[in-house]
Amino acid sequence: MADLMSAGSGLKRPNSHNYGYWQTCMESYLQGHDLWEVVAGTEATPPESAEALQKWRIKVGKAMFTLKTTIEEDLVEHIRDADTPKVALAKLFSRKN
Repeated sequence: MADLMSAGSGLKRPNSHNYGYWQTCMESYLQGHDLWEVVAGTEATPPESAEALQKWRIKVGKAMFTLKTTIEEDLVEHIRDADTPKVALAKLFSRKN
């Protein structure tokens, strides 16, 4: 996965003025990489089977990495303890509002 900030995407790190834009772009990016379901959809909670759980953990790791590398370092502190991307995005949203 290419770094969103350097891949020519034009995605700027979220701040008090552009959070909605960032969130929309992030949702599209995660959908395009088959990761959105672990953030907000049917795969937001861990599955029970061992094989599915392993695949879910990989997706969660990719989604968390994407979120953490596209926000400012001071915001990473607020999501450091989030165990899922769904929780991380909710924490980011609550920081914005």
